[in-house]
Amino acid sequence: MQARSALFDLYGDYLRPRGGRAPVAALVKLLSPLGIAPPAVRTAVSRMVRQGWLHPLRLATGPGYSITSKASRRLDEAAARIYRTGRIGWDGRFDLIVLTSTGARRDRQRLAAGLAFLGYGMLDEQTWVATRPGEDIDGMLTEAGVRYERFTAAHAGGTSGAMEVVRRAWDLAEIGRAYESFVAEQRPLVGSVNGRSSDEEAYAVRFRLVHAWRTFLFRDPQLPPALLPERWPGTSAASFFDRHANRLRPAADRYVEQCLDASNRISRQKGR
Repeated sequence: MQARSALFDLYGDYLRPRGGRAPVAALVKLLSPLGIAPPAVRTAVSRMVRQGWLHPLRLATGPGYSITSKASRRLDEAAARIYRTGRIGWDGRFDLIVLTSTGARRDRQRLAAGLAFLGYGMLDEQTWVATRPGEDIDGMLTEAGVRYERFTAAHAGGTSGAMEVVRRAWDLAEIGRAYESFVAEQRPLVGSVNGRSSDEEAYAVRFRLVHAWRTFLFRDPQLPPALLPERWPGTSAASFFDRHANRLRPAADRYVEQCLDASNRISRQKGR
């Protein structure tokens, strides 16, 4: 698990509901159960500041970092998709983007990851499609410095034609296998946490569960049911995730509060 990715998960899942800020000492302590060393945390924090995701600030307990408005928007959108708080509907139309400039290879890779995160699939190197407009898609493309044209399109072949477009843009068989692998890999981990487990153990397992589930933000555009195959593995995987994420949440929350309180106590003692 990379420190930068873990920090996004930490802020999005635990710190965003608590004001989106935390002292450095708490960040280090909260990522320690995941095997992430303090130097890696500090390096990742510095990188996220440069990229505009975090903002340094002086807390009453010492130096810390808060999420920026840019990060708030991204984390809120990610949370809505992770926990599927919004209903997935479809009006029969696609959001179609044709890129007229893409830049160097590294820029193209970064752009492709951004488009995939917002729910777009690639028809070819210049053409991307989604079943609903991505949140702030125009802002993302403008920030990336690419020229593009954007259209709203409906397939003349109706739902069957739309399903063919979906199969071209996304490898649904591969995504389905990834969901099955997710459940197979996570089942023994979540099963290892029981009534005798510590809050820290529950926190670490839940963190890894959410971290693994979060990768589907880049894989699965959460297509409307009408365009999905029958017995879609993502449905049962989502039920598995919800059940165990909810079961482990109280203990994980207690551990987060303990770490934040401990950082506050240490800072107060140093200030005496």
